Amino acid sequence: MATQHTPHELVERALELSRADGCVVLVDEKSTANLRWAAVDSRPGSALTTNGVTRGRWLTVVATVDGTEGTASGVVSREAVTREELAQLVRAAEDAARAAGPAEDAQPLPAGGAFNGTAASRDFTEPPAETSIDVFAAFAPELGAAFARARSAGEALYGFAHHELTSTYLGSSTGLRLRHDQPTGTVELNAKAHGSSAWAGAATRDFTDVDVAALQSSLTERLAWGERRIELPAGRYETLLPPSALADLMISLAWSLNAREAAEGRTVFSRPGGGTRLGERLTDLPLTLRSDPAEPGLQSAPFVIAHASHDDRSVFDNGVPVGATEWITKGELTGLQTTRHTAAVTGLPLRPAGDNLVLELTDQSAAPTMAELIAGTERGLLLTCLWYIREVDPATLLLTGLTRDGVYLVEDGHVVGEVNNFRFNESPVDLLGRITEAGRTEHCLPREWSDWFSRAAMPPVRVKDFNMSSVSQAS
Repeated sequence: MATQHTPHELVERALELSRADGCVVLVDEKSTANLRWAAVDSRPGSALTTNGVTRGRWLTVVATVDGTEGTASGVVSREAVTREELAQLVRAAEDAARAAGPAEDAQPLPAGGAFNGTAASRDFTEPPAETSIDVFAAFAPELGAAFARARSAGEALYGFAHHELTSTYLGSSTGLRLRHDQPTGTVELNAKAHGSSAWAGAATRDFTDVDVAALQSSLTERLAWGERRIELPAGRYETLLPPSALADLMISLAWSLNAREAAEGRTVFSRPGGGTRLGERLTDLPLTLRSDPAEPGLQSAPFVIAHASHDDRSVFDNGVPVGATEWITKGELTGLQTTRHTAAVTGLPLRPAGDNLVLELTDQSAAPTMAELIAGTERGLLLTCLWYIREVDPATLLLTGLTRDGVYLVEDGHVVGEVNNFRFNESPVDLLGRITEAGRTEHCLPREWSDWFSRAAMPPVRVKDFNMSSVSQAS
């Protein structure tokens, strides 16, 4: 019978088995809980349709082998590995390293205390954190009350709530013993009535801060706006973007902040003629785009966790501390993402990619709310969420996508009706320069990228000449 062992025991045993010159072991223990709901038989209201809890374990071994031409790496990951299967997994990683050529991103594995980091987490030997259906203890009754309100109002509610808790254990042959627990929660709520549809979502760590009534109230308001339909042509419109929609665009921008690609002339952050656009002003507004693993409510791993090497991440950097970084400071591009390897290649400071993103004005106290932005609009569009975003041109970061679940016309400070959907073509970098007003930053759930990136805080913004390139028949 296979023996079950705790994550830290698997890390220690895998390191004992290693015959490579260097070794990093990652054990990810993941548990999830979810609820889903929908209208029943097309009648108003809703009911829970499914709920469940899952658990799983994923083990990754990074083996490094030194050679006359450089250091090679081999990475092998497998699910549900037991202690008896460890030797096979470790040997497979070592064989992969010996079969590979020298790794371009090779660096010495971080040692305990390197970069003024922490060599060991105090809870490294503790059992993994786990979620359960109990995470919805306060949320579920509020959801039931929302079902009743929807039934009375003739609305149908659809959606889901998902909570995931991942405990990552990282150990290395150089002495690192690190552990991080990452809770990730999302709720998405869709309401339908009168032929209209509206969406709202929220990100959370534990569901205690999700205001279901407020989410539903915003949807009911939008459905009322949708009772009047207005057809508009494609064109450039002054447009109000709520935090969620802006987050989807800014995340695409953040994913393009790769220092090496910029230095090689391959991205929107490349300077014509060579070099990067660091130091260039991207917007006249005092907007700062930053990441910080200690950001309240958006906490993320304070050290690099890399299961594979990519342009912005290196398995050799596992355990390197991740600190607070400003990518844009008061409108000026001030940071690009680097690994230790790409920092050396580009001559730029080490700035690992973050796992959260915050955009904010310097003075939050004077920043308006979305309601105040609407009240100050003579004529424009209110675009509630984006969908199916794809990159068209990395040199300009031109994106295309569709509007979904509610685009509204604002006239003389009031929303006067729902308009047709559009396909849009926009670069978030160019869009930054066309923001004429930004509001108060708040935590939000990006709809398009929520499965990959849910820790965001953004302001509502007013953008001039937002490019609705064509009318879309999507509904």
